[in-house]
Amino acid sequence: MAIMGFSLFFKFLLLLSGFGVSMALQETPLVAKNLGQISSNSVLVALLDSHYTELAELVEKALLLQSLEESVGKHNITIFAPKNEALERNLDPEFKRFLLEPGNLKSLQTLLLYHIVLTRIEPHSWPNSTSGSIFHRTLSNHNVELSSEDSMGVKFIGSAKVINPNAVNRPDGVIHGIEQLLIPQSVQQDFNSRRNLRSISAVKPEGAPEVDPRTHRLKKPAPQVKPGSPPALPIYDAMAPGPSLAPAPAPGPGGPHHHFNGMRQVKDFIQTLIQYGGYNEMADILVNLTSLATEMGRLVSEGYVLTVLAPNDEAMAKLTTDQLSEPGAPEQIIYYHIIPEYQTEESMYNTVRRFGKVSYDTLRLPHKVSAQEADGSVKFGHADGSAYLFDPDIYTDGRISVQGIDGVLFPPEEKTKEEKKTIKVATAKPRRGKLLEVACRMLVAIGQDSHFSTCQI
Repeated sequence: MAIMGFSLFFKFLLLLSGFGVSMALQETPLVAKNLGQISSNSVLVALLDSHYTELAELVEKALLLQSLEESVGKHNITIFAPKNEALERNLDPEFKRFLLEPGNLKSLQTLLLYHIVLTRIEPHSWPNSTSGSIFHRTLSNHNVELSSEDSMGVKFIGSAKVINPNAVNRPDGVIHGIEQLLIPQSVQQDFNSRRNLRSISAVKPEGAPEVDPRTHRLKKPAPQVKPGSPPALPIYDAMAPGPSLAPAPAPGPGGPHHHFNGMRQVKDFIQTLIQYGGYNEMADILVNLTSLATEMGRLVSEGYVLTVLAPNDEAMAKLTTDQLSEPGAPEQIIYYHIIPEYQTEESMYNTVRRFGKVSYDTLRLPHKVSAQEADGSVKFGHADGSAYLFDPDIYTDGRISVQGIDGVLFPPEEKTKEEKKTIKVATAKPRRGKLLEVACRMLVAIGQDSHFSTCQI
């Protein structure tokens, strides 16, 4: 009996082992499917948890995590990681602001991918000074140079010194700490092109026929106007139609009508803004983010005058992403800061001193900007959204006046009040006959009318 029980137990063990082998064979394809995913010991996970926090944050903001996961799952990579000081303190603030702007996401991705090579580069594989330099292709399709100095034994990647080789070493990649950020030539050119003003005189390309949003008909080219003749259209019709720009008459331009080179005057006042200092963001929106500079130049050429309330850089830096992410939001913000009149600091201050509070028309119809005297200056806006005339008469040429303010203005919110109309229903009293009327009068005379409800009507 003991021998029979042992044999049964042995068969049971064989069955269990066979079941385990079959389960292992079934699970093998599932493991093969997960080969493309990264593990917790991956170099990409190590980068997110390493001391290079600034680079890790930029990788997340550039939306590169998914593409890097695919690269790590297929290749053994090398990451050249700048130290945090290089991205926090040693980087130009304007260049960092350029990288973090939503419209420059492509440049940020190119910059970060310039620090990644799809090859594992160990310190011993670095070239020495006698063998020259080696070039590797990065994920941004740019070549990066590896070199070294024989005297000190210092390794270089481009112009950046390697200060911490093998800072992170994982089976699927390695991270080398470098002293400074690597900037490809294409990103540097994009940054420089955003800062010049050559695009202000660019001619708008001719494309498909434009449709008038008001009449839904094709726009006909305007007839040629002789120099010196008054404008044929009001200022709002001459402007390019915006999201909330409705056709409405505007006050005619002041002063005599002469032929002006509006493009040159607009370029002069934008260059004056930049040279004055503290108004680079305003100039950037006018020139690069919108076509307002070209529109303003055309208006001045046609004889119109403008007063620009220019917020300084500190005020523009307080704008949130939500305020600028809506389509046409930069244009609408600037429209509210342009007054279709020629006003100087002296004329506006004298007006508010005399009348107390004045409202100026803006190019953002139908909203107006209010002005009043406060603390010996001119105060624009309402309550918390107000701004003071901070830098008076930055530029005045008789056609364009630029006044610096210390805040960004927004029109007051339109509050729609619903008026509840109560409908009163008139109830007609029932009419009594003549006989009943005589009977009620008799009951009133003897004091018995209260006993009959008919007489109480």
